[in-house]
Amino acid sequence: MFTVTTDDGTLYVADDEGERGQEGPFYVVYRTADRKRRWGYYCSNCESVDVAMDSMRRIRCNGCGNFTKPDEWDSAHE
Repeated sequence: MFTVTTDDGTLYVADDEGERGQEGPFYVVYRTADRKRRWGYYCSNCESVDVAMDSMRRIRCNGCGNFTKPDEWDSAHE
C-alpha cells in the first residue's frame, strides 16, 4: 500500500487490489489505512485519482483515457 496526497488529503492506494485497464491497472483507493472507507480508484498509467465508474461498472481515467471493459455486456444497455 502507498499513499497519494490530494486536495481531499492523504489517500491510501491498495496496490494488491485492482482491475486491469487497457493502458495499466486501476488500484482501489481508501480514505483510511485500515481499508474501511473505500474512496475510489487510482490509475497507474498516469498516476491519477481522477477516475470515474459508470453504471455498467466500467472504470475510466479522466486524465489519460485508460479504461476497463464491462464485466458483462448486453446490447439492451445501448
